[in-house]
Amino acid sequence: MKLLHKDIEKDNAGQVTLVPEEAEDMWHTYNLLQVGDSLRASTIRKVQTESSTGSVGSSRVRTTLTLCVETVDFDSQACQLRVKGTNIEENQYVKMGAYHTIELELNRKFTLAKKNWDSILLDRIEQACDPAQKADVAAVVMQEGLANMMLVTPAMTLLRAKVEVTIPRKRRGSCTQHEKALERFYEAVMQAILRHINFDVVKCILVGSPGFVKDQFISYLFKEAVRQDNKVLLENRPKFMMVHSSSGHKYSLKEILSDPSVTSRLSDTKAAGEVKALEDFYKMLQHEPDRALYGVAHVEKAADALAVDTLLISDKLFRHQDVPTRSRYVRLVDNVKDNGGNVRIFSSLHVSGEQLTQLSGVAAILRFPIADLSEPEDTSSSEED
Repeated sequence: MKLLHKDIEKDNAGQVTLVPEEAEDMWHTYNLLQVGDSLRASTIRKVQTESSTGSVGSSRVRTTLTLCVETVDFDSQACQLRVKGTNIEENQYVKMGAYHTIELELNRKFTLAKKNWDSILLDRIEQACDPAQKADVAAVVMQEGLANMMLVTPAMTLLRAKVEVTIPRKRRGSCTQHEKALERFYEAVMQAILRHINFDVVKCILVGSPGFVKDQFISYLFKEAVRQDNKVLLENRPKFMMVHSSSGHKYSLKEILSDPSVTSRLSDTKAAGEVKALEDFYKMLQHEPDRALYGVAHVEKAADALAVDTLLISDKLFRHQDVPTRSRYVRLVDNVKDNGGNVRIFSSLHVSGEQLTQLSGVAAILRFPIADLSEPEDTSSSEED
C-alpha cells in the first residue's frame, strides 16, 4: 500500500489518499472502511444516451464518484472489495443520491474521508504501508492423498490450492497401484507449488505431514527438479523446511507455526508472533489461571487495574458497525498501550485469529493476579437482560 496524502485535523476528522499495490492491501482497506464514511474513487458506470432521432443507446464510461458508504463486501479468496453507497457529489453521469457500487482496483488511488480516525485505523495504515511487514511464508500440509497449500501473509492466510487424489491400499504381493497413485499425488502438489509460490517474495516454505509423507515428497520433489533441470526449485532448496503435523487439513497450520524450530526461523513474521502469543495465553490459563482472562468486561476491569501485560484482540471487533461498541474496544487498546502493556491485534483470517474469536475475541495475560471478577460480570449480564 502506498500513502499519497494524509490530512487529519486535531479533532481526528480528515481524509487519506491510498493506492493498493497488491491483493492483501484490499484486506487492509476492508478494515479501514465503515458505514457512513465518504469514499472517492474511479469507477465504471453504464450510461444511457438518447440521440436526436430518439434512439436510445448505452455505453460504459469511466468516471470518479464520491459515495457515502452503506455496505462493504470483501471476497477473501479473490481479494476483491466492493463498496455500495449513494452518490454525494454532483457528477455529469450520476445523479445526487443515486446508488452505485465501486469495485476498488489495484494501482488505482482512492480517497477515504472519516469524521473520526482513531488510533487503530491509523496503526492499520502504518502497518499496510510498511514494506518490512511483507515477510511471507508458504505452507504445505499433507497426508496421503490430501494436501492444502497456503500462503501466510502478515494479515491473512490464503488457501491457494487443495490437492485430493485417491490412493489405493497396498495389496499383498503388489504395490504398483499404490506407488503410481502416490506419484500422481506428489506431481500434483509439485505443480501447485510451482504455480502459486513466488520464490522472490516467500522466505520459507513449510512442509508438514504425519509420518514420512513429507520426507518422501521432498525426496520426489528434488529428484524431479534435477531430472527436469528446474533451476527455480534447485536454487530455493534451502527455503524448504520439514515439520511434523498431525494431518493434512488447514487447521494443522497452527500446529506447524507453533513448532519451536519454525518459530525461531520465522521470528520476524507477524503470523508466528500471533501463534506464540495465543500459546502463551493457553499456557498461562493452564498453569496460572488467575493471570489469564478472556471476555471484554473482565479484561476492561483488569486494564483499569493496570494489570494487563499482553492484550490479545481480534481485528473483527473493530469492524463492528455500532460506533459506541467499536469505541469501547479502541479505548481498551489505548488504555493498555498507555499503561505500558503489549497489544496483539489478531487477523481473523489467520487460524490463530479464528481461535481467539471463539474466546470472545478479547483475551489478556496479566502482570499479577487480581481479585475474582466473576461476580461483577454476572451482575452486568443480568442488567443487560
